[in-house]
Amino acid sequence: MTTLTVIGKPECHLCDVAEEIVEAVVADLPDDVADSVAVERLSILEDAALYERWWEKIPVVLIDGSLHAHWRVSADRLREALLVAERA
Repeated sequence: MTTLTVIGKPECHLCDVAEEIVEAVVADLPDDVADSVAVERLSILEDAALYERWWEKIPVVLIDGSLHAHWRVSADRLREALLVAERA
C-alpha cells in the first residue's frame, strides 16, 4: 500500500489545483495500482506541527512520508512516482 498525503489548507488556490491533479492521476492509474494508493488529506490549520513545518510550502505532496512536491505538482512526475512506489 502506498500512502499519498496532500498537505494544504482551505481557500488555497494552489492546494485546490494540487488536489485536482492528485485525483486525476490516481483515477488514471491502472486499477491494481490505484487500489493500492491511499490518499490522505491534511490541513496545516488543524495541526500545529504541520503548520510549523510546511506553512510556506503548501501544497505539499508526500509519498509514503517522503517529500514528492511542494507548491506545484506535475501530473506526469506524480504518476511515475506512484508507479515506481508500487513496484518497490
